[in-house]
Amino acid sequence: MIKQDLITLIEKKRAELIQVAITNGLSSSIAIRYSQELDNLLNEYNRIYIKKVQTAGF
Repeated sequence: MIKQDLITLIEKKRAELIQVAITNGLSSSIAIRYSQELDNLLNEYNRIYIKKVQTAGF
């Protein structure tokens, strides 16, 4: 997946989550599902594009 495509998906899912949360509340089942989908996209972005920080001595 191209980096910009993933960023676009993240932004779209974030906007959808905001709308769902406004309409149905943050604790609604659909808001929770959208939040989990956004988390998965963000985790994928971090896994692919963010270099892991290595800490010495840990």
